Amino acid sequence: MGVTLDGQAVFDEQGLTITVGSPTRACVERSICGLDGTVSIDLGARGRRLQQTGVLRAAGRAAMNARISTIAAFIDGRTHTLTTADGHVYGSLRMDSFVQVGEHTSGPGRVVEYEIAYTQLED
Repeated sequence: MGVTLDGQAVFDEQGLTITVGSPTRACVERSICGLDGTVSIDLGARGRRLQQTGVLRAAGRAAMNARISTIAAFIDGRTHTLTTADGHVYGSLRMDSFVQVGEHTSGPGRVVEYEIAYTQLED
């Protein structure tokens, strides 16, 4: 089984890496004039960041543009599920950005290096 986003195999596995950040918490800190110290109010758990890097390959420019458009369509503000080849499932992901790092010709086709930033929202 390969890497899928919402069940669609839109990524090549070769050279794909996923870096998972730590979950975070939010808080508000306030001080009051005339009193020593601060008040810290815990606002609860927040999402964590995931970074995906990899390489896309296609037979030509038109095929590459179609692949990029398919991936960019996931930047829609909705949550998605990323499943890796080794069985890890990352749910409640919002795709925040898709950046083409480099593009070149390789053999008979096109190669694009990319970076994707996700935020894994709390359920």
